[in-house]
Amino acid sequence: MSVRPFRDIKRRKTKVINVGKVKIGGDNPISVQSMTNTLTTDVKATIKQINDVTEEGADIVRVSCPDENSTYALKEIIKHVSIPVVADIHFHYKRAIEAAENGASCLRINPGNIGDTSKIYEVLKAAKNNNCSIRVGVNAGSLEKDILEKFKEPCPEALVESAKRNIKILEDKDFFNFKISVKSSDVFLSIAAYRQLSKITDYPLHLGITEAGSFVSGSIKSSIGLGSLLMDGIGDTIRISLSDDPTQEVKIGNEILKSLNLRDRGVKIISCPSCARQAFQVIDTVKILEEKLAHIKTPITLSIIGCVVNGPGEAAFTDIGITGGGKGNNMLYLSGLQSEKVLTSEIINKVVSEVEKKAAEIQTN
Repeated sequence: MSVRPFRDIKRRKTKVINVGKVKIGGDNPISVQSMTNTLTTDVKATIKQINDVTEEGADIVRVSCPDENSTYALKEIIKHVSIPVVADIHFHYKRAIEAAENGASCLRINPGNIGDTSKIYEVLKAAKNNNCSIRVGVNAGSLEKDILEKFKEPCPEALVESAKRNIKILEDKDFFNFKISVKSSDVFLSIAAYRQLSKITDYPLHLGITEAGSFVSGSIKSSIGLGSLLMDGIGDTIRISLSDDPTQEVKIGNEILKSLNLRDRGVKIISCPSCARQAFQVIDTVKILEEKLAHIKTPITLSIIGCVVNGPGEAAFTDIGITGGGKGNNMLYLSGLQSEKVLTSEIINKVVSEVEKKAAEIQTN
């Protein structure tokens, strides 16, 4: 199979930290994160949702811990999941301590919102004692009062100043196992803040456009914001914030990384939008194939093109390809070469069979 040339993205060099078994930063793969939206005290539902996002391809998951019952629920939840759990903490330092002691791999906190430094130091002590990392989470919607008064409104400089202040708090206590985020719901504000922050620190950066919205609008905003930063080499973990099922966040996150050649996982489908030239129903075919091939985790490229205008050209650069032909005779391509004709009624079964066969070959080798 020929290899399509692409622009390599030179990633910014960052420190390496540990979030449980997942290494973040340096040359490690960019990780995809999501967050549960179940009540954390509903242990069964939370475990199911974490396992669902894991199956979809999440590397890390965040769980909200607003009260003592939630932090204690973590202990049971963590026994039944396979990816690191980040405890989302706001304001109350005791929740952070409890989460660290009950098995959280990371604490998402804004040190400036915890209170006086003695409380922050207790959190850091608990994190150290339990091999727990921290995410310094700066958000345009919850900036410190004095910083907001200084800058009058959320702006890149305000977010970066908050991040610098919080970084110093951790460093002053010799705590370095942390990553940083400077999120906003505004794409331009987020991009500018991350770019400024990346110039003054080499800690790993967690990217996100917070409160991005519904599936369509949120996916677009996140793709623009995160894609721009990732193409600059900025970013070590990502989270797509959608008002939707968390598995959709993971799906979009992985697709963004795949589109930039920053991650290879599962089947990457190249398909045409369809038109009057199509020899089979491309849109329906792609929808069915996405569902039937969701279980494939091996990186495989698949082209589904409705006619011969672009079909052969796309197939030359994919592992498996289907190009529409006349009278229901469509051409199957394997490793860029013509293989056999496939009837329209047999496209789904044939493609699924070939993808599964290819996945097995790759795993064997």
